[in-house]
Amino acid sequence: MKIAEGLFDFNISEFDARALEIFRFQVKYNPVYQRYVELLGINANKVLHITDIPFLPVGFFKSHKVVCGAFYPQAIFESSGTTGSFNSRHYVKELDLYKMSFMQGFRKFYGEPRDWCIIGLLPSYLERQHSSLVFMVDALIRETGITASGFYLYEHDALRRQLEQLEQCGQKTLLIGVTFALLDFAEKQDMRLEHIVVMETGGMKGRREELTREQVHQLLTNKLGVKQVHSEYGMTELLSQGYSKGEGLFYCSDTMKILVRDEDDPLQVQVAGGQTKRGIINVIDLANIFSCSFIATEDAGKLYPDGSFEVTGRVDNSDIRGCTLMVV
Repeated sequence: MKIAEGLFDFNISEFDARALEIFRFQVKYNPVYQRYVELLGINANKVLHITDIPFLPVGFFKSHKVVCGAFYPQAIFESSGTTGSFNSRHYVKELDLYKMSFMQGFRKFYGEPRDWCIIGLLPSYLERQHSSLVFMVDALIRETGITASGFYLYEHDALRRQLEQLEQCGQKTLLIGVTFALLDFAEKQDMRLEHIVVMETGGMKGRREELTREQVHQLLTNKLGVKQVHSEYGMTELLSQGYSKGEGLFYCSDTMKILVRDEDDPLQVQVAGGQTKRGIINVIDLANIFSCSFIATEDAGKLYPDGSFEVTGRVDNSDIRGCTLMVV
């Protein structure tokens, strides 16, 4: 469709204009988002700046089918959750959009996947279907063309031996894992990895005692001997990602921008400016063309003047006003 043309080939200075174009498209063709905007009493024709765009509470992906138009999805990505919980579902019209998005983001921060050995430690995600994270890591692994690339479940001894071999030959390697799995692996190790990048994707999912980011990174650096722990910021409801190369400071891929909203007034939104902003994270994801590109997350954070951001915690669902405007 014409709205998707040039999505991954535009000047970053055009981001806001592209976002407003997609906003008008989604207000017209996404019934859930259209109704949400109407109930807020917002005239879409008068939205002239990205801070005026209404951001859809992420919880709608649990209660509604958030799509633009009618289509048969090439994939339905589903979030992980505890027993009895409602999981988010992201109906993806074109998987190529997702692949192009995460490939562009990876290349921006880490270069060509073929230059890496990529190892995924994602047991809880591999054990279920419909994980967007598994799809992304699998695609990156296939791009490497290195036989040592691949997934591990709970084979910690085999993983250690593989990492030691890669370290000895100086192969640039990315070990990407869900947080609890990396901790399970690391706590029994005493390694010194100079050629291995360790990246955590977040998530304890009730598998371990909750730790702060600082505690997680301290344990991983001590046990694995890396200088920094990298992080990925993504979610089922997004097709773009942010990356941190240390200290929990994230930078966005080109199709993604972070804003923050006021905790007491969710329609009060701020962009990066001359000073650090604190609030609840809103995400613009241009790759979400056929779902919703304007997501009000449940993550508290800080937004720095250069557009980088930090995730400082979570907010309770009750703090996200607007979810009760529409009842299934």
